[in-house]
Amino acid sequence: MALDLGTKRVGVALSDELGLTAQGLTVIERGSHQEFLAEIGRLAEKHGATTVVLGLPRRMDGSLGPEAQRALAMAREIKKHLGLETTTWDERLTTAAVERVLLEADVSRSKRRKVRDKLAAAYILQCYLDHLSAGRSRAE
Repeated sequence: MALDLGTKRVGVALSDELGLTAQGLTVIERGSHQEFLAEIGRLAEKHGATTVVLGLPRRMDGSLGPEAQRALAMAREIKKHLGLETTTWDERLTTAAVERVLLEADVSRSKRRKVRDKLAAAYILQCYLDHLSAGRSRAE
């Protein structure tokens, strides 16, 4: 499962059972911190997720700013409170890439707003899955 963390909304994506492809699942509106963690736990349990990949918003120079620090703190909390494995994935330019795809597909502004976050989560997860797959093929 992957999360594209935002201050107002969080995109959620899942992989298929083989860990080959990512699909956008939903967008969670951020409420209280406890409600948010509980919703992540419910989704992980419902879909059998054991690992959560969180987008890590690095700065263009690769350094970690306040948003990245919040993502790292969230990863620690998910692991501590929900018992799920967590990892982060560099999400630089993810939203821009998703926005470009949606514009090329001529998706209206209102529809883009509704799907952007979950597609960004799917993009993060697909990049992570591709990385894992490349590592497996090199080891074989």
